[in-house]
Amino acid sequence: MPSVEQLVTALGWCIVICPIVLLCVLGLTSLIGRRLPEEVINGFLKTAMIVGLTSSILMLALMLPMSNPHVTIEGGKWVHIPEYEFHFKLIYDRLSIPFIILSFVLCGTIFAFASRYMHREPGYNRFFVLNAVFLLGMTVTSLAGTVETLFAGWELVGLSSALLVAFFHERPSPVRNGLRVWCVYRVSDAALLIAALTLHHFGHTDFEKVLGSESWPYGTTQVSNHEAFVVGLLMLLAAAGKSALIPFSGWLPRAMEGPTPSSAVFYGALSVHLGAFLLLRISPILEKSPLLCGLIITLGLSTAVYATIAGRVQTDIKSAICFASLTQVALIVAEIGFGLRYIPLFHILGNGCLRTLQFVRAPTLLQDRRLLENAIGGRLPKSTSLWRSLLPHSLQIWLYRFAIERGYLDAMIDDYFVAPFVAVFRFCDRMERCWTDYLSGGKSRESDEVDNNPGSLEEFL
Repeated sequence: MPSVEQLVTALGWCIVICPIVLLCVLGLTSLIGRRLPEEVINGFLKTAMIVGLTSSILMLALMLPMSNPHVTIEGGKWVHIPEYEFHFKLIYDRLSIPFIILSFVLCGTIFAFASRYMHREPGYNRFFVLNAVFLLGMTVTSLAGTVETLFAGWELVGLSSALLVAFFHERPSPVRNGLRVWCVYRVSDAALLIAALTLHHFGHTDFEKVLGSESWPYGTTQVSNHEAFVVGLLMLLAAAGKSALIPFSGWLPRAMEGPTPSSAVFYGALSVHLGAFLLLRISPILEKSPLLCGLIITLGLSTAVYATIAGRVQTDIKSAICFASLTQVALIVAEIGFGLRYIPLFHILGNGCLRTLQFVRAPTLLQDRRLLENAIGGRLPKSTSLWRSLLPHSLQIWLYRFAIERGYLDAMIDDYFVAPFVAVFRFCDRMERCWTDYLSGGKSRESDEVDNNPGSLEEFL
């Protein structure tokens, strides 16, 4: 009979192997040009979800009786040099197990829904390959025991999310919005990467050394107050980009260009909560800096107010749901800043399930509303707002313009951040072409092929 430790280790590896096998099967068949029938794809999806979810629940059941429910699985060292070492490590604790169960439950639900929603779609296999990449990224991110392991899963989630936003690539709008999402994710990824390098510079290689050997959330960080502020601020920037907090909130409604199933599982339920998950993982670091906690609370509450105002003027149901989800994510972030741990975790689980249900139910809900209005022979009555009677008319107009423009966040980022970078790159391009023209004694071939009028800034975004 295998011991409990051996059984837990086997279940832990099974959780990770399931999405890997799913990705290999779907991805390799796509690479060699052999499209699998929809029934076969659905069978692989169902098997992977059942095995992964069952393993997660069994592991939770085995870990509950433990006095310290904290299991680590070493996967070997990637790089080992005198100053640094990078190794693959997984952590199963009170935070990772509920989050991985949520990932399997919601991904399984969406996969079952998408198998009918995407029926006979030309990109059927490509859709589920990208979803398999996303599931693998969520699994690695949720169970990461080192910051570099977390970064690997973080990248997989970002890549699959951006590609699914641009899923209908034959139209320019999804491609442009997918590029916007990818650019925001680059900022988030850069902050996370710098935070990882900073932790290594401070001499910390994994979460156990940073957060202590005790299970989450009782660990005590080993970093100083100054180090905690620097690392926490970088992690907060990474979380803000991934969870669409101010000033990066503009990409979230743009992500609704993708298919409804991907919108449901990514931006309504799982991907948008990764920022809050990251802050929960490093919560002992946040506790070392009251100033950082104040920044987190301010950022969370301001984003919640912004999302509430912007969500009230949306004309399509997907955008309205995404702003409602953003409001709750922002409140979760504020709860983390106040020092709460289990309440934000349960908030994530509840909000993820609710938003997935709303996204899946949205098309049917619209149809039900039309049938009801046809039955009564008119429009349904609108609910009256208390704010309409309390706020002056001029302020109402200003708030409406603010909401309809989504807080002018995209315009400010374009004018004050993106435009200077584009201007610098265009200047460098002109200088390069002038230099090549000078060396060649005339118009170089490269200069002849370059479009000197590349178009407006919107074409880049």
